[in-house]
Amino acid sequence: MKLWNLVWILLCASVSGSEEEETFSLSDLSIASALALTSEIPQDYKRRREAAILELEQRGQKRILFGNDMEKLEEEVIRICRLLRVRADRRALRRKAVEKARAEKEYIELRSGRPPMFWIPLRVHAVWEKMEVKLACTVLASPPPQVTWYKNGVRIDPRLAPAGKYKIKNKFGMLTLHISRCSMEDSAEYSVEVKNQYGEAYSFATVLVRKYYGMESGFDSEIYRSESIIADFAFPLKPLFSREKEPFTLSCYFSSDLLEHQRDITWFRDGELLQNSECRELKYQDREASLTVSCAYKEDEGFYTIRVPSLDGYKEQTTYVFVKDAAAETAGAPGSPLNLKCHDVNKDCLILSWVAPSDNGGSPILGYYIERCVAGSEDWVPCNDKPVKTCRCPVLGLAEGQTYQFRVKAVNKEGISHPSKTSDPVTTYDPSKDKRVTVIPYDEGRTIEIFKDDLEGHIKIPLPPTNVHASEVREDYVALAWDEPDPRGREPLNYYVEKLIVGSNSWQMVNLDMPVNSPRFALFDLVKGKSYCFRVRSANKYGISEPSLPSEPVTAGAKLATLPPPSQVLAFRDTRTSVVLQWDKLKDGLEPLGYYIYCRETGTEEWQTVNNKPVTCNEFTVPGLQPGKEYVFCVKSVNEAGLSESSPETDPIVVRPAIACPSAPHGFVLLNCGKADMTIGWKAPKRKGGTKILGYFLDQHDTSELDWHEVNIQPIPQRVYTVSNLEEGHVYEFRARAMNMAGVGEVSEPSDLFKCEEWTMPEPGPPYDVKCTEVRDSSLKLHWEAPLYRGAGPVTGYYVDMCEEGSEEWKQINKQSVATTHMKVSDLETGKCYIFRVRALNKAGIGPPSLPSDPVVAKTKPGTKEIELGVDEEGFIYMAFEAPEKNDSSEFIWSKDYEGPPDADRVQTEEKGNKSKLILKDPSEKDLGIYSVEVTDVDDDISASCTLTKEDLDKLLKRSHEIRNPLIKLISGWNIDILEKGEVRLWLEVEKLSPNAELHLIFNDKELTSTPTHKINFVKGKGLVELIIQNFCDDDKGTYTAQLQDGKAKNQFTLVLLDECKWKFRIKYRLPCSATNLRKDTSFQWFFNKKARAGGVFDPQTGIGTLRIKKVKNIKQLRGFGDHMKMQKIWVDLINIPCVLSITLLALSATPLKIQPTEEGIKIYTDVKYYTDYMKTTWYHKEKQLESRDRLKAGSTMNQIWLHILNPTDADKGKYTLELFDGNNSRKLSTDLSGQGNGMLIRKLKGRICSLPGRARVVQGLPDVATIMEDKTLCLTCCISGDPYPEITWFKNEKVIVFKDRYKMDVKGTVVTITIEKVCNEDTGKYSIYVKNKYGSETGQVTISVYKHGDIPIGMEEEEIKK
Repeated sequence: MKLWNLVWILLCASVSGSEEEETFSLSDLSIASALALTSEIPQDYKRRREAAILELEQRGQKRILFGNDMEKLEEEVIRICRLLRVRADRRALRRKAVEKARAEKEYIELRSGRPPMFWIPLRVHAVWEKMEVKLACTVLASPPPQVTWYKNGVRIDPRLAPAGKYKIKNKFGMLTLHISRCSMEDSAEYSVEVKNQYGEAYSFATVLVRKYYGMESGFDSEIYRSESIIADFAFPLKPLFSREKEPFTLSCYFSSDLLEHQRDITWFRDGELLQNSECRELKYQDREASLTVSCAYKEDEGFYTIRVPSLDGYKEQTTYVFVKDAAAETAGAPGSPLNLKCHDVNKDCLILSWVAPSDNGGSPILGYYIERCVAGSEDWVPCNDKPVKTCRCPVLGLAEGQTYQFRVKAVNKEGISHPSKTSDPVTTYDPSKDKRVTVIPYDEGRTIEIFKDDLEGHIKIPLPPTNVHASEVREDYVALAWDEPDPRGREPLNYYVEKLIVGSNSWQMVNLDMPVNSPRFALFDLVKGKSYCFRVRSANKYGISEPSLPSEPVTAGAKLATLPPPSQVLAFRDTRTSVVLQWDKLKDGLEPLGYYIYCRETGTEEWQTVNNKPVTCNEFTVPGLQPGKEYVFCVKSVNEAGLSESSPETDPIVVRPAIACPSAPHGFVLLNCGKADMTIGWKAPKRKGGTKILGYFLDQHDTSELDWHEVNIQPIPQRVYTVSNLEEGHVYEFRARAMNMAGVGEVSEPSDLFKCEEWTMPEPGPPYDVKCTEVRDSSLKLHWEAPLYRGAGPVTGYYVDMCEEGSEEWKQINKQSVATTHMKVSDLETGKCYIFRVRALNKAGIGPPSLPSDPVVAKTKPGTKEIELGVDEEGFIYMAFEAPEKNDSSEFIWSKDYEGPPDADRVQTEEKGNKSKLILKDPSEKDLGIYSVEVTDVDDDISASCTLTKEDLDKLLKRSHEIRNPLIKLISGWNIDILEKGEVRLWLEVEKLSPNAELHLIFNDKELTSTPTHKINFVKGKGLVELIIQNFCDDDKGTYTAQLQDGKAKNQFTLVLLDECKWKFRIKYRLPCSATNLRKDTSFQWFFNKKARAGGVFDPQTGIGTLRIKKVKNIKQLRGFGDHMKMQKIWVDLINIPCVLSITLLALSATPLKIQPTEEGIKIYTDVKYYTDYMKTTWYHKEKQLESRDRLKAGSTMNQIWLHILNPTDADKGKYTLELFDGNNSRKLSTDLSGQGNGMLIRKLKGRICSLPGRARVVQGLPDVATIMEDKTLCLTCCISGDPYPEITWFKNEKVIVFKDRYKMDVKGTVVTITIEKVCNEDTGKYSIYVKNKYGSETGQVTISVYKHGDIPIGMEEEEIKK
């Protein structure tokens, strides 16, 4: 037992040893003893041991400890021994393999040894100054040689040269020497030496560095200079949003003209190369490459990439084009399907697939309808009577050799969608035909075709098909497939399909009326849940075959399940208007057709579709979001069954730019130099990382040293820094890195070499920090900083030079020097790229030019905003600017006359979101000037300016006064009525007032209060003010003033009553009275002031009683009968019966019609002694009754009846008639405006009205007729004028337009714009704008015609026919 334990310990120790050891350890020595022990065991030991164990068990004894333990130990020893043998064999084999490989390697090296040889030698180079050059050659040698580079015979040591000057590489025999920033001193003969133990080789090349002096240097230098300009993208491609069945153009602009080799521009969509076609045009012109799609479909959505060749490959930009669904014909209908494809095309059938739309219209999609037509026709035939529930369906009954096109419509409970884009034409054919033809080539290009049908014998009754099986099982159908019989015979075959319900013995023929020509067939309308078997018979003209073997049982109605939604949908900040989404792909090998993305703004319930074509990636950038808004997102998977459920919503995310490290600074320049110090300036990074630049870290390098050294430990906040403790006469270069809150950005390229020598020149140093703001189509504003080195005297002016990018021809812009550090550059050519530089001037002369500005394209960027000048609701004059982009750290920097911020005592700034407002505290002429604003910490220039002139200030002050001191609008001035009881009513009407409005009625400097004799009524909702005086007498004569106030608005209106208030009438009155239902004993009596009055006449037959009053001396004489001004009721005492008397006053005397010109037009009137509302008046023009409208106003006062014609025209000429009717008699008064005098009056009056400087007018803008397609946005813009600013009213078909929902009006100064979103047929009609002020009014009209998609607009038919 002890021996076995010792062996066990030794074996375990040996197993634990490392297999990698080449020498045997002590544990390995146990192998011998273990092998000896195992070899001592007899061969029949196991047999004898088993027999002993069996014998003991038969005796009922158990070997619990010794027997079991020994057996386990024995088995373990045997296993370890085998392991040790394997290990020993493996080590031995490894030693043999290594030894053999070493010998082979030595042999190969010995045989392959060779001296160096240049396969491709060095070649000569000629470059321009400050360019780089790369010397390259290829060498063959074994073993690899040692490489040494020389310049004019002197060995090149990169460590001794300026940092980055030389870069030497040796990769697989490719030797390169890279020389950066070549100078004239780099012109030399360069050589490379390679040598090994078998020999050495040399290669030589000359490098010539040239300096460019302009056209004088020769034709070749000009050619080289122009060809060295490589165009780049001017702007990044931005996402484009289009709508289905509408055109779109994707444009890409370049910084300069493309070279010949660069004009091979290629466009890709989702990686697929695009070519010119009937619906797609690719074009390059004037530094613009464009892709135009004449009629967009959702298939045109995707990632678009433009690729431009370059010297080292190509440059490319990518963006996404979104194509939204067209407006549904029925509200709530789904979007159209997309991506129609044809599969498994046969002689009479095929399988059609498509992708479900992203928008289901708000209710689930019930299915799809398929339509087909013969290619080239528009006769669409439905393929299915019932909607197909999945996005894949067989199409049967096609004709062989015919070319078809297909389209699909989606349907839900609300309606049917627009049809999808038609599929590509597909021709039905026999796919097995090629397999039955053998082509044998012979005699240099000739072929022999052998048809298998010709080799087969004459088979009359065909054999049955084989391999009948279900190729597809869907909820709506089961697709069958089988193999043709072999041999099939020469005659054409048809097939008949039979079905059997599992469990029955009755086979039913499915297509008895429609034999199948292809080995494919689809069965619809099978009973769901039941299992079927199928078999097929072949048939030709001789007969029908036996049935094939039945297929495996197939269960009908198996519903294709939708995929699960993606998981882990995450949203990340990207830009100011976009968010990046990421999600996990589906697991378990599920492959969707793509994903649809949806978003909604937090607080709303409606989900918006982001993409209308599924994306196959699991990361997508969602553009076009509102800055600062909060959104949530979800994603759906798409397969043939449709759309999955929505994924879990993302956490709400606010749309803001993502913060990143800034790019490298650039443009280093030496601004001043002393004996031991240098002042260095540089330009800010082009990409600031979405936040404020906190500072810069500057490094310096002495060309006589190897290493770079830090200049500063703490970040430098400015872009100008003085580096001290330098060595005079040494040459230095500098580099920098920018830092923001995200971290430190990448290091810049080293600057040019600057020599530390004190500047003593009399001219000033270079200006610096030249930048462009307010870039527009033809102008920009140029800014710079004054030079730090002034020379012999102060700087007295600046000269600005300009050149187009890629050109070296600088042109001086200003003939006279400018004293300021800013200048407006005008008359630029739109779309061209320019570069500017500035030179300073002092009494000693003109100094060196500044570092050129960054290239800038003279083009107004989309979304550019201008400064808005206006008056707010409180009456404050303000200038407002809204930034299209803004970071969290961005600030609005306002300045006046470009000399610094405005005086804080005169202005106040307010910021809210992306908008900044500059408010003038006390506007005066001191505030006149140019105001500009700039947004900081953004990558692109965002700036604008406006000029506040004296004229603008006066208008704004006037508007401010009107807002701060508003007037209540008067509708009808003071009027006087006499009521039925002789009461006098004084009243006026103003605009509607709020419930808080106040009235103070002043009579002769004393405020009146409502009393029974002087009753005051103030109806605020109608704007009515009235005073009713019971007994009007001389004491009531005087001045009445109504003082009204409604909030800030107020006004007062005065009436003066000083004339005689009594009227004498010499007209005889006839008072008639009619009574009915009288008895014979009825008597009739007139009473006046309760006293019987004689002179009345009564006719019992008619029941009419009459009283004649010969003369009325005083108004009070009629009080007993009632108010003489109106028809009133007077009670006459009849015995037993009361009778009602109606008094109708006769028409009063009226003067002939008179014509009077007014400020607004012509007034036709007649004077009357008095006039009542119950006297009916009617105006006629050319025997046609007139009604009050915009240009015709009819009215009256107590003493006058008038008709006012506003803005008279020649159409207003003619005869005018006024008819007066008092109930019994009528009178007509006429005048004629057609006479020569009156015609001249109209012409003079028109000229007089038009000559009024402040008259309201519609100056320009509106066309006569405008035509627009439905679902588009209509904008009508016109210019108006008038002082005071006119009131504006828009009419549609002579009805006032209420601006809400789709109708919006925007007024900016004199420009008035009405916008109608998503126009429809109801918007067709006549539109007019009516402007009015106190000097006159005018109307502008336009007729709008809306036509549907696909229709030809009215007036365009003839043009279409011509085309």
